[in-house]
Order: sequence, then structure tokens, then C-alpha cells
Amino acid sequence: MSSRQTVWPWVWILGLFLLVSGLLVGAFWTGYIWNLANYSEAEQRVRAVLAEQVEAWNDGDLERFMDSYDDQVTFFTGGTILEGREALAARYRQRYQKEGKEMGRLSFRELHVQALNGDHVFARGRWKVEMQPETPEGLFTLLLRRTATGWKIVHDHTSSVEPPKTP
Repeated sequence: MSSRQTVWPWVWILGLFLLVSGLLVGAFWTGYIWNLANYSEAEQRVRAVLAEQVEAWNDGDLERFMDSYDDQVTFFTGGTILEGREALAARYRQRYQKEGKEMGRLSFRELHVQALNGDHVFARGRWKVEMQPETPEGLFTLLLRRTATGWKIVHDHTSSVEPPKTP
């Protein structure tokens, strides 16, 4: 057996190893890039949901604002826990629409949106409602889930910042 004949099996093994390695690396990067694209799409869609919320609120349309909430949403604020979209809508009506109040102008800032996986997104930021005679504001943390009807808020933890006390 010549040295040439003993080298060929090793060349085949090395070639097969490189081919399999290349396929695995290619599959990994393809999946990685696909996930980045899906996460980016999810984050963009959630940002659109939040922009629609702001628009609905500023149009005085509480029902349209509530469309982004899941029927089984949980809402935490201070020491209060509400369960269900209707309970949350009643809270908003009481706080922002009772006795002919105007809902004010809602804005979000410092908005951070992060896909957790293809079907769940975490969002957080600051909210502010400019109205007379007060301007409530605070922080929020949301968990959204992709559903058959679009992205829905399944958990909302909102806190209010106490206005500065005047001496």
C-alpha cells in the first residue's frame, strides 16, 4: 500500500467533516438570522400597537384603547390587582371619564420593546397624561402575547409618580 492510498481515507474524512460542519454552522446562522428578523418584526408590531393606544386615547376613544388588551389581562398598580379587560376598562372610565372629564393627552417615552420569543414581547417605559388640573405620570411594564387577532397585552404593571409637594 502506497502512502497515497493511506492519505485518501483521511482526505475523505476531513472533507466530510468540513461539509457537515459547514452545514451545521449555516443552519445555525440561518436560524439565528430568522429569529432576529422575527423578533424585529414582533417588536415593530408591538410598537405599532402602543402607538395605536396613544392615538385612541388622545381621540377620547377608550374602547379602541382597550382593544389592545387581552380579555384575561392582569393589571397591577400600587396595591391593587385587577383581572379582566372589563375590570380594567371600568377603572379607566372611573379615573379618566367620570363627570365629563376629558381623558387628556397620553404620551409614552423611554419606550423599550424586547421580544422574548416569537410569541411574547416585553415592553416598558414612561407614561404621562396631560389633563387639567393634574398631569399624572409614571412607569409601566407590559407583557404582550401574539394571538389570532394580533398582539394583546396580557399583563400590565403601571405605577404613578407622586407629584412634588408644594410648600
